[in-house]
Amino acid sequence: MDGFINFLKPPGMSSHDAVSHVRRVLGLKKAGHAGTLDPGAAGVLPIAVGRATRLLEYVGGTRKSYRAELRFGIETDSGDDLGEAVARSDAPMPDGENLARAVQSLTGEISQTPPIYSAVKIGGRRACDLVRQNEAVEIPSRKVTIYRLEILARNEKEKTLLLDMDCSKGTYIRSLCHDLGRAAGVPATMAFLVRSRVGDFSLEDARTPEELSALGEAAVEPPEKYLGHLARYDLPEMRTKAFLNGLPTHIEGLSGTEPLAVFSGGLFLGIGRYDEKAASLAPEKVYRGT
Repeated sequence: MDGFINFLKPPGMSSHDAVSHVRRVLGLKKAGHAGTLDPGAAGVLPIAVGRATRLLEYVGGTRKSYRAELRFGIETDSGDDLGEAVARSDAPMPDGENLARAVQSLTGEISQTPPIYSAVKIGGRRACDLVRQNEAVEIPSRKVTIYRLEILARNEKEKTLLLDMDCSKGTYIRSLCHDLGRAAGVPATMAFLVRSRVGDFSLEDARTPEELSALGEAAVEPPEKYLGHLARYDLPEMRTKAFLNGLPTHIEGLSGTEPLAVFSGGLFLGIGRYDEKAASLAPEKVYRGT
C-alpha cells in the first residue's frame, strides 16, 4: 500500500496522533506526514504511506493556505489563546486604516520569529521541550513569504478578525497574528486556525478520521496526484529500467535544477534532477522498484 492520504486533522489531535491513526486503520507501519499542524489547529495534513514516504520532502515545501481568527486585547507566550497572557489591553480595535497598513507591512517577504512553543530545533532539541524544562530559549528570526493576506471579516464587539492567507513553508500563523497586533498597535493572539491547502492537497477533498476509517485503503491516492507543482518529464521507455536502477540518462535540451516528476509510458517512476553540466537526468528519489 503506497501513496498519499489527504487527511483532515481535527482540533485536539496532534500530527503524530494523526499518523498513528492512519497506521491503525490501514494496518501498516510505514507512514509519515508533511507540514506539522499544532494540536489545537485543524485542516489539511498530507500523510504518506509505504514507498510514498520518501516523497514527503517534495510536498512539505509547497505553498500553504490558512484561515485564522485573530483576537485583539491579549498577547500570549505561545501566540495562541492556549498560552499564558504576557500583555493585555482594553484599547479599542484598530481602525480600518491602521489594519490596512499592518496587513501591507506583513505582505511579501518578511522577517518572522517563531513562537518559543514550537517544534523549531535549537541544538537538536525542540524549542517547546526546552521551554517546558525551564531552559532559556532564543529563536532566531527567519525569512518567510506571505503571498496573500486578506481580512475577510471583523467583529467589533468581540475584537476579532477573520484572516485568509497564502504563505511559504516555515510560516507560523501564530507569529503572524502576534506581529499584526504589534503593527496595528494593539496586542493580539491567534484564536483559531484552519489549514485549507498544502500544495495540491485541498480542504474540500480532505478525509476526516471517520471517513478514513470507513474508506480504508480506498483513501490512499497515487502520489502523482499531489505532485502537480513539479514540472513533468516523460522519459523514453527504453530508459525506464536504468532510471529505476539509479542510472542517469543523457538528455539534450533541458535546463534548470529543480526536481522533476519523472514518468515513462504514463507510469510515475519517481523524482529526477537535471545536471546541465553533464546533460543528464539522474534519479533523486526512485518510487517504483525494478
